[in-house]
Amino acid sequence: MITETIWQLYPMPAREVSLKGLYLRHELRRVSEELGRPLVYTDYVVSIDGRIAIPRTEGKGMTVPKATSNERDWRLFQELAVQADIIISSGRYLRDYAEGQTQEILSVYDDPRYEDLGQWRADRGLPNYPDLAIVSGSLDFPIPAFLTQSGRKVLILTHGQSDKERRRKLEDEGAQVIVTGDEDVSGRQAIDALGERGYQTIYMATGPHVNHLLLADNALDRLYTTVAHRLLGGEPFSSLVEGDLLRPAVGMRLHAHYFDPHALDGLGQQFVCYERE
Repeated sequence: MITETIWQLYPMPAREVSLKGLYLRHELRRVSEELGRPLVYTDYVVSIDGRIAIPRTEGKGMTVPKATSNERDWRLFQELAVQADIIISSGRYLRDYAEGQTQEILSVYDDPRYEDLGQWRADRGLPNYPDLAIVSGSLDFPIPAFLTQSGRKVLILTHGQSDKERRRKLEDEGAQVIVTGDEDVSGRQAIDALGERGYQTIYMATGPHVNHLLLADNALDRLYTTVAHRLLGGEPFSSLVEGDLLRPAVGMRLHAHYFDPHALDGLGQQFVCYERE
């Protein structure tokens, strides 16, 4: 059973708050309305030494380590996802999904603990699931039939040099292909293209390279992190942003800071939200 109370450390003064509904109270859809443009946000769970993933024990690629993942962080991940109009992911997500190695990003309908989150979307007249945007240059993945058959839109954000035959194949499978850059996907063009199609809350729920392309174009508004109180070590080092040096460095202001003393068998973790400068 989840112990509900955690500590809000910032904004001050410090006080006890409920874990359940913590990020719903950030009212991201209202924030987007006040901005008058799409709000782009992301979320990572990191170890004290800054690692977000470790190599899979079986198969290729990286995965979130069991040492840092926990149901309390996952609850807040779902609270962010449920507020989205569209979720940005990668081709690897669809490949992993096709191979049974991953799950639906928004899983509030599969777990009775999150029944309130499904109701949250229903109360606001939102479809059950956000649409899905896939950032890819290779276009080497299938579109699972259940995605388009359920009425969700799948948008592919690619660049002008991507394979035209693969583009046509994905369109035949029900996806909409959008070119958002000449030789590489542009973070700014991608977000502008989504905004032009009416998406106002955009949740980037994939890896550090897509995070980099958004940060490089000053297109990420909010960064949520869960700092799990464990150190991992190991190689390769996978951080929440990977790519060329950001020039200039991207400034982020502290928006909110919470301490959860109950997670990870009492070690605790911190929930931190930053806003773009």
